[in-house]
Amino acid sequence: MAHYAFLDENNIVTEVIVGKDETDTSQDWEQFYGEFRNQVCKRTSYNNNIRKNYAGIGYTYDSQRDAFIPPQPFPSWLLSQETCQWSAPIAMPTEGFYDWDETTTSWVRASA
Repeated sequence: MAHYAFLDENNIVTEVIVGKDETDTSQDWEQFYGEFRNQVCKRTSYNNNIRKNYAGIGYTYDSQRDAFIPPQPFPSWLLSQETCQWSAPIAMPTEGFYDWDETTTSWVRASA
């Protein structure tokens, strides 16, 4: 069993489906599903071994990186070129619970 993501005209994921496994080589399944739905279709993987990240609705497919990139959680966060994941510009403290404060671009202790 494999998973496939459908993309809109801006390469944004609109839907993810379960489809034929890649071991079934009787078809190019990305092409098959894409033609069937008249949308670009890209395979994705739960264990992130295909296209960096498992696709989700709202993710962007970057063809240069051949990767699915999640939505940016905050404007100040930076994209890792290696993992295609977003991270805060400063590391979160390791003790306690914190929330990101975009106004101050810092971590603030979460209230109990």
